[in-house]
Amino acid sequence: MASTEDKPANKENASSWKDSFYNPRTGEVLGRTASSWALILLFYLVFYCFLAGMFALTMWVMLLTLDEHAPRYRDRVPYPGLVILPNSLDIAFNRTDAGKYADYVKNLEAFLQKHYNDTEQEKNLDCPEGEYFLQDDSGEMEKKVCRFKRDYLSLCSGLSDTNFGYSEGKPCVLLKLNRIIGLKPQGNPYINCTVKKENPVQMQYFPRNGRIDKMYFPYYGKKAHVNYVQPLVAVKLLLTKEDYNKELTVECRVEGSDLRNNDERDKFLGRVTFRIKVVE
Repeated sequence: MASTEDKPANKENASSWKDSFYNPRTGEVLGRTASSWALILLFYLVFYCFLAGMFALTMWVMLLTLDEHAPRYRDRVPYPGLVILPNSLDIAFNRTDAGKYADYVKNLEAFLQKHYNDTEQEKNLDCPEGEYFLQDDSGEMEKKVCRFKRDYLSLCSGLSDTNFGYSEGKPCVLLKLNRIIGLKPQGNPYINCTVKKENPVQMQYFPRNGRIDKMYFPYYGKKAHVNYVQPLVAVKLLLTKEDYNKELTVECRVEGSDLRNNDERDKFLGRVTFRIKVVE
């Protein structure tokens, strides 16, 4: 049992603990008087308002230096990558079973119908070939677009052959360059594809020779060049029975220009490699 001498000590400890929150003798709350709390709160209010103002000012100054139509610095991605459609680097199907290649056909048809249908392309300009389509780069008006119609892709357009050659075992793939603002490739760029096997596979290119015309350059950015579409190159693989039931590795590159296609650190810079297997 606690002695009578312990009780005053316990009361004194309890009183000291309560006084740390509020001391009725001095009027302090958590060790500070009301005027002290008011001064420190005022200091932090002014301090954080000053920081917020400095942040807002620096953001405003930075935004004044930006162009809403194009990034200010574009040196990190100077060359475009090469993209393949249908969206797969492993294409495998049975040419006698429509269900096996239906997804590839739907992917190609949906892409062409959305971006390259004749109704939309008729609104664009019939530009002169072999010349850059230079426009005022001030960004004050919407940029015009050079026409690229589906029928430029001939046998791979999906118009004369709605199966894009997949039903006959001679499939088509579409290739396009990524968009790079202000890009003007020198020379005469074209797509060239090779198959890594002993006997080469014959191919057809559309447009002729896999050419990427200069009239589709430069690109002025998403906001200014609203209806811009990249030029496409279609490659039709003329596979024979000897090529069926084998996995073939195909590499396509952009040739004939200053566009880079041999950077070992980036396998998609100016080139793309995919595998294809057709089963009878």
